[in-house]
Amino acid sequence: MKRFLALVVCTAFALPVLPEGPAFSQGMAAGGKMNMDMGGSAPTGSAEVTAGTLVISKAYAKAMLPGQPVGGAYLTITNNGKADDELMSVSSPVAGAVELHEMAMQGEVMKMRKLDKGIAIPAGKSVELSPGGLHMMFTKVKQPFKQGETVAVTLTFAKAGNVEIALPVSGLSPK
Repeated sequence: MKRFLALVVCTAFALPVLPEGPAFSQGMAAGGKMNMDMGGSAPTGSAEVTAGTLVISKAYAKAMLPGQPVGGAYLTITNNGKADDELMSVSSPVAGAVELHEMAMQGEVMKMRKLDKGIAIPAGKSVELSPGGLHMMFTKVKQPFKQGETVAVTLTFAKAGNVEIALPVSGLSPK
C-alpha cells in the first residue's frame, strides 16, 4: 500500500517524473535516476491578483486521476514591496487540508516534505511554487480536480492577510 501511495504522490507532483528501471520500488536508492523534464511548459494559469505589494500570478491546479488521494497546485508570488512577507497557510473548501510542501533531492533520492513554517516572500523578489519544488498539496479532496474547472483557495500571508483566488485546473500533463 505504501508503494502504491508513493507512486500516486510522485505521479501527482512530478508528472512525468518517473525513475528508470526497478529503482522506484526500492526507494530510488538502488540507483534509479529522476527525470525532471516536465514534458512542456506550465499552463498560463489564472489572471494576476494583487494584494498590497504582492502579485500572485501563474496560479493553477493539476487535474487529478479518479481515486487519487491528493492534488497539487502551483503559482508565483512577487513581492514588489520593501518588506518581506510570508505565505503562512492555504485553505480550500474542496479539501480537508491544504499543506505547503517542497520536493528536493537528497543525494540521489527525491524527497517530499511538509514545511514546518510558511514560505518566505522576500521584498523585491518572486517565489515560484512549481512541479518538482515548492507546491500546495490538497489532502482529503472531496472530489478529483477536473480540467476546465476551478479550485477556490484562500492564501494567508503574514502581512497581506487573506487572499482568495480561483485556480484553473490544467490537464494532467500540460504541454
